[in-house]
Amino acid sequence: MAAKFRPSQRLITADDYRQVFKNPDQKAGQKELLLLARQNNLPQHRLGLAVAKKHVPTAVKRNVIKRLAREHFRTLEPKTPSYDIVVLTRPGARNASATGISSALNKQFARLGLLVTPT
Repeated sequence: MAAKFRPSQRLITADDYRQVFKNPDQKAGQKELLLLARQNNLPQHRLGLAVAKKHVPTAVKRNVIKRLAREHFRTLEPKTPSYDIVVLTRPGARNASATGISSALNKQFARLGLLVTPT
């Protein structure tokens, strides 16, 4: 498990995000979150976060969601093929607890087949 969320593990440019949004290989979602994944040709998975103020109005809650997404990302199976993954919030995230968000992330990463062990 990585100690930090390194720049090489992040989707940084608009083009990185655009490629995932335009043609995702896999989708997994429920009322709180949507995960889009696209296979990349890199040695590791990369994560992008799109936590909309429209869906989660308070900065504290947006930061909790981002922190939880990064924590779950660190538990992903480091296998080939690797994926570019974007976590998007949906309107249900507004009223979800941190436990609910964590559970949703577990379910969605498991649906993508990327979890080492569900927690």
